Amino acid sequence: MSRTIAVIGAGPSGFYAVDGLVRALPEARIDIIDRLPCPYGLVRYGVAPDHQGTKAVQRQFERLLAKPTVRFIGNVEVGRDVTIEDLSALYDALIIATGCSHDRRLGIPGETLDGVVGSGAFVGWYNGHPDFADLDPLRPDMRTVAVIGAGNVAIDVARVLAKTADEMAKSDIAPHAAAAIAKLDLAAVSLVARRGPADANFTGNELAELGRLAAFQAVTQPELLDGVTAPNSDPAPERMRKTKNLEILRGFAVGPAAAKHRRLHFLFWCTPVALHGVDGKVRALELADTRHPEQRRRVPADLVVTCIGYDPSPPAGLPLERGHIAHDDGRVRGLPGTYVVGWAKRGPTGVIPTNRADSLALVKVVVDDLAAVPTSRKAGPGGLDALLAARGTRVIDTAAWQRIEAAENTAGQAEGRPRVKLAAWHLLEQTARGTP
Repeated sequence: MSRTIAVIGAGPSGFYAVDGLVRALPEARIDIIDRLPCPYGLVRYGVAPDHQGTKAVQRQFERLLAKPTVRFIGNVEVGRDVTIEDLSALYDALIIATGCSHDRRLGIPGETLDGVVGSGAFVGWYNGHPDFADLDPLRPDMRTVAVIGAGNVAIDVARVLAKTADEMAKSDIAPHAAAAIAKLDLAAVSLVARRGPADANFTGNELAELGRLAAFQAVTQPELLDGVTAPNSDPAPERMRKTKNLEILRGFAVGPAAAKHRRLHFLFWCTPVALHGVDGKVRALELADTRHPEQRRRVPADLVVTCIGYDPSPPAGLPLERGHIAHDDGRVRGLPGTYVVGWAKRGPTGVIPTNRADSLALVKVVVDDLAAVPTSRKAGPGGLDALLAARGTRVIDTAAWQRIEAAENTAGQAEGRPRVKLAAWHLLEQTARGTP
């Protein structure tokens, strides 16, 4: 009998694991289980809507779904519709690839004010994630924004808010988000970083993009860059990245002073200590100088988006430690035959390609482990189908997902966009089932 494997989570790490598995075990039957009706995880719901090139990896994943031994099992939540114990009884191996989806909190006063939102929720909102379709984070009277974080997610958030409708015309931003952003008349966006410019985790291409905005002028304080260099102790690639960032930031410091009236500020060495509001709405962010904490200042902020990382949200029953699922070389501790990969394994670090190497390394572990045990007679995909049918779970399979995709692509063609995403749960389910 062929091996049976369930991958829980249809994002990049899960698909890269499937890619490795179909190469190493071409006869294996693989089910990719996800609670959402749509596959591809962060490729669909995390990558910025104006960065279509980054989404191109989706085509590789589509080819995997076309294989007869690989199935997408969407609209199935592990912990609600089926348990880890159920799946362990059905499959020879389980791979947990559920990522990290819970926004970390600042832990400062005022964090519950209206207008304070985590990047996971905010990015999900403008990317058409069904969990956040009704978020409604913007008010037309918002004039100032603070984005807290020093990585590419912070840059994405700032850029999407700062771009004009024309600049976003060829993106797949969710229509409800595009309409809400178009109503804003922003004067300033501030990128707030706890550490200095040499420590920022931006990548050069994304940082440079902020210097090409139509309506906003990116500006930095020249004195914060004086004498700053990338540490010689860093590995060469990291030193090159930081050096490039510093060159770009210095360009922002000497840019044309009055070219554009709207400003995108870089605030380095600034630690958020409190949020202040009026009538329950955030109006200012209080900052302490990271190097001299007694020095405080406030910056206006009608919207605050925190981009400070994510925590895992694994199925119940899995052990956690230090922000990820507890494991030894990818083997989930205390659960033989269960493995973990991607952000759920190592925490929210790295970009999409980072997951490929991690997933392929895990595949070797899984394949070696399976080779050491006899072929089982577990029910596999057929057993899962019977179990879900008995429980009344309405699965969205590959064909149903393709109906969603076709509808989105058709709507996108009419508007000159890659796609127009369906964001509401009921619309996704209706389209998947071909019902009005």
